[in-house]
Amino acid sequence: MREPFRGVRVSGVPSRKSADPNTAARDRSSMRIRFGKAVLAGLVGTLVFDIAGLLMKREWWDTPAMLGTNLDLGLAGGVPAHYAIGIVLAIIYAGIAPSLWGPDWVRALMFMTVQTVLGVWLFLQPLLGMGIAGLEAGPLVPVISLAGHWAFGLVLAVLYPVRRSASAEQVATANR
Repeated sequence: MREPFRGVRVSGVPSRKSADPNTAARDRSSMRIRFGKAVLAGLVGTLVFDIAGLLMKREWWDTPAMLGTNLDLGLAGGVPAHYAIGIVLAIIYAGIAPSLWGPDWVRALMFMTVQTVLGVWLFLQPLLGMGIAGLEAGPLVPVISLAGHWAFGLVLAVLYPVRRSASAEQVATANR
């Protein structure tokens, strides 16, 4: 029986049978985190998150203000903490995005949806006394929260596109 994708696993990483060492080197380099791009994506994404919040809530930097208040650092501490969180989220995305499926925008929105549900709705907002998904603060809080995080995610998709490995390209071409 003939193997249709000999030397290639579906994950995009070549198997040990791969005859071309250059392909294996390209595959490994496509999985490395590009920290400069991730940091830029995190900073710009957080700024877009803040602008989306301004447009939806008519308040500027309410998230950093709330963060700073709860850290006893005020706005001067909340803003850097808020942007640092954005950078960390972008770096985490950069690390796991190659493992997600779909085009870049789908990967980013999936990542941000999971992050919003687990990190914001079920952890941060209850911790801040807003209840699960912030519903005690208002019925639109979950919608606004998810929309802001999706705006952040779309910036990630644009500024940190996932490199496709040579093996993944072979699989995609063979499946056409």
